[in-house]
Amino acid sequence: MAGTGKGRGQVYYKQNRLKQLRAFCMAAKTGSISQAAERLFQSQPTVTLQIQALEREMGITVFERRGRRVVLTPEGRVLHELAQPLVDGIEGLEQEFHARFGRLEGGELHIAAGESTTLYILPEYIKRFADTYPDVEIKLHNVTGRDGMAMLRADQADLAVGSMLDIPDDIVYHPTFSYSPVLITSLDHPLAKKKRVTLEEICPYGLILPPRHLATWRFLELVFKQHGLEFQVSLEAGGWEIIKKYVALGLGVSIVSGICLTGEEALAQHPLDEWIPKRSYGVVVRRGKFLSPQARAFIDMIDPEFFSFQKKEAATGAASEGR
Repeated sequence: MAGTGKGRGQVYYKQNRLKQLRAFCMAAKTGSISQAAERLFQSQPTVTLQIQALEREMGITVFERRGRRVVLTPEGRVLHELAQPLVDGIEGLEQEFHARFGRLEGGELHIAAGESTTLYILPEYIKRFADTYPDVEIKLHNVTGRDGMAMLRADQADLAVGSMLDIPDDIVYHPTFSYSPVLITSLDHPLAKKKRVTLEEICPYGLILPPRHLATWRFLELVFKQHGLEFQVSLEAGGWEIIKKYVALGLGVSIVSGICLTGEEALAQHPLDEWIPKRSYGVVVRRGKFLSPQARAFIDMIDPEFFSFQKKEAATGAASEGR
């Protein structure tokens, strides 16, 4: 009888701990006890008691109050990092089970991507995924790289697809596609008929570039500086299609990634691989995030090597910390 009582106590403890962690993780996500209660369809006092019980049993304080908001303490951040994948795993257990047998019914997939990725890389994969899993609702968010990072960190996107120069510690990025840099000019431009164009020859002409806060500008600044050169900018324009249009009109030249060139443009093109490295694009996820079955299926479709790369990277990181 004593053994039976102990067993029941352990089951109760585990069920209670899951409720506590769900309440804690939702409060951490929303920054509010009342919003967490609303999302969990529970009363505010119930959520408060669950979090207080978690703190009491673990002997820690997970939140500090700032007005009506709650902010994670250092201990709370560590617990949240450990607990969120566990909670997500339990929540997605049924879908994950069916996904292992090739059945993925319902659910949503949120992908953050910039305009070039959305236009030139994703269409064939989105089409293939939609044909394979017609019941999954795909939500494609066309955002800048900075906004995509914010969405990943706020769990508003399952994954991002794009190009990264600097990779933060909390992000996993696996380059999958690479494209050569290409100088484009109008057909009657002085550089159009040249067999080979150097960076120095480009400098006198105004470049048409994406807005300064995007990665392309910083990337080119670094390359030209390494060669002791500076470029001029004649126009800032958002999106490669717009840039190609204005280059064709003779308002400037541009250095674009080969990702945006279809071969049908009325433009002169000169590859610049000799001076500028290729630009990579790939899958981006938040480190430690539990990936839904929908996200895992899409990533496996677009980049079959991603999960083995992620596993190797995690093992390398763990070995480095152990030294």
